Amino acid sequence: ASVAAPFYWTSNVALVKTGEQSDFLVAPVAALAYQPRITNALYGLVSVREQLFYYDRFSNLNFGTFDVVAGLAYTLPQFHNLTLSGQYVYERLTTKNSFHEFFSNHSLVLTAELPIRLGRAQQFSLGADANISFAAEPDPPQRSDYDIYLGYTVRLSRSFSLDAVGRVVLRDYHLTDRLDVSEILAVAANYSITKFLTASAISTLAASQSNHSVFDYQVANVGGLVSLSIRF
Repeated sequence: ASVAAPFYWTSNVALVKTGEQSDFLVAPVAALAYQPRITNALYGLVSVREQLFYYDRFSNLNFGTFDVVAGLAYTLPQFHNLTLSGQYVYERLTTKNSFHEFFSNHSLVLTAELPIRLGRAQQFSLGADANISFAAEPDPPQRSDYDIYLGYTVRLSRSFSLDAVGRVVLRDYHLTDRLDVSEILAVAANYSITKFLTASAISTLAASQSNHSVFDYQVANVGGLVSLSIRF
């Protein structure tokens, strides 16, 4: 069970090519997850999450997202702890301060991740994702995403760690010939205040190129979060 209060400044609130506008937003989130160990190598996952996005200058962009996830993850110790997972994801977007739905999506997410440990304090993670949408309402925004990523984690002390991940994502829109390629770099510094309470500083840089150049954009986000998680 977890709650968090992310907040950040974004350089391009509407993800547009020209006429970029910056804004500050907060995005409180609450989640419940259950991850049973079925066998030594097989885990299940069921989770629900609600997140709200509140903008400072452009409050007409406020919205909420409700997600339900169910899936399995299997680790292969004989292949350097390669982890394979499959999840069903339901996503529902709502207009600000209401339960009115303006978009919903059903997708299958397949992931393969290979951890590479460097001693006890450092780890690289090499992975690939396929987020395949098979039903959406309305249809025009429907897309499937395919990406590869490289992550790095270093624990500098019991309480302090640094994370970085770089991704290249192909976004394939179902009803048009639109294809986008996005490069994303995210860096985070995390400090464990207590066993349950964590504070983080986060920065994200992203650039996207489309075969329809009107959808090209660049964006930078800088912010942080405070999260409370309880495991039992």
